[in-house]
Amino acid sequence: MKKVYYLKTCDTCRRILKELNLPSEFKLQDIKSDAITVNQLEDMNERAGSYEALFSKRSQLYKKMGLKDQNLTEKDFKHYILEHYTFLKRPVIIIDDTIFIGNSKKTIEEVKAALI
Repeated sequence: MKKVYYLKTCDTCRRILKELNLPSEFKLQDIKSDAITVNQLEDMNERAGSYEALFSKRSQLYKKMGLKDQNLTEKDFKHYILEHYTFLKRPVIIIDDTIFIGNSKKTIEEVKAALI
């Protein structure tokens, strides 16, 4: 599987996709217009090892809802990611059995290496 979960309106996601210049076999899913399904999230969780790894603590809603002051469980992380797309750390790039989460320089360099 070659897939990217991203947000079309996110400048960072757009910049990364342009920088990566992914081959046409990659399926792109804009998580705002095409919401993540339970099965997709469970697949990402299996690859990542936890829902927390997929959860964005930078989301404005995370602060607005006071979630940073709560002790969230894996069940909570899953619930919030499914409830609102901004809780997914973006982009999520899946190349075969490997998952790359987020937009750190290190992560993007790892994606580039995997594409060679």
